[in-house]
Amino acid sequence: AGEARAQAPQPPSGNAGHYRFRIGEIGATVLSDGLIGGPPRIYASDAPEQELQEVLKRAFLPTDHLMLNLNTLLLEVGGRRVLLEAGAGQTMGPNGGRIFARLAEIGLSAHDIDVVVVSHTHPDHVGNLRAADGLPAFPRATIFAPKPDWDFFVRGEPDLSYMPVPEDFRRRFAAAIKRSVEPIAKGVELYQPGAEIVPGLTTIAAAGHTPGMVSFLVHSGRDQLLLTADLAYHPIVNIDRPWRPGPDRDKDAALGARRRIFDRAAADRIPVLGFHYPFPGLGHLLRTDSGYAWVPAGWQF
Repeated sequence: AGEARAQAPQPPSGNAGHYRFRIGEIGATVLSDGLIGGPPRIYASDAPEQELQEVLKRAFLPTDHLMLNLNTLLLEVGGRRVLLEAGAGQTMGPNGGRIFARLAEIGLSAHDIDVVVVSHTHPDHVGNLRAADGLPAFPRATIFAPKPDWDFFVRGEPDLSYMPVPEDFRRRFAAAIKRSVEPIAKGVELYQPGAEIVPGLTTIAAAGHTPGMVSFLVHSGRDQLLLTADLAYHPIVNIDRPWRPGPDRDKDAALGARRRIFDRAAADRIPVLGFHYPFPGLGHLLRTDSGYAWVPAGWQF
């Protein structure tokens, strides 16, 4: 028992990496898996260089590196604990993989998760599915993944030449997907975009970034929350400015999905959670004459 206690993940000192709120009768907690990032140009592929630099400076952000958060969401619904997005683990740098410490902070562990649903199979969304020993990191959970993504990235040998990154990064990216999902491949539940996964959790087709990416709509009574997955990476470059993310496989389809889902969120005033937005990633989308604006939600104590 002493050994087990010594090996248990210890929450680091510092600011909170979790954030609790409610969606009607559903308990919700944003759990940060940490950070990833890269050159701003990757996430704003069609931005004029001088304007991109000026926009970043005006937002008090570095001009050479854009930091992205990893905001997973834990739901307590129908007696089950449902995790939306698994997080990156160490697949995209040393600052991911914090979700297990976040769970410990709220008195839970990976064994307490009943369901994990991923919006698409990029490494920063599936990386934590594999534990360090090669076994499933969430041993009791049923894993749900979109079938079009599984067919493209896992069953096939995907052509990633569309990604604006060096070739060696593309190879590591593709390998990280297959390695991450290997422990759960035999038991994975594949769903079609648009499916309801559990009562209160519906997927919305949002293909373009990947062949099968979805957004999530969590609903309980009159309350809703829309999770935008990778429709946008950072509000500064993909919401307040209309620049297109470079990692989108089909940029026109991704743009169509972005407009359709953002318009719905704005028109219906649905609160939004952005997977990569500054923690905790909650806010609203405002329709403007030129596009959209991101309005972060005030912190609720």
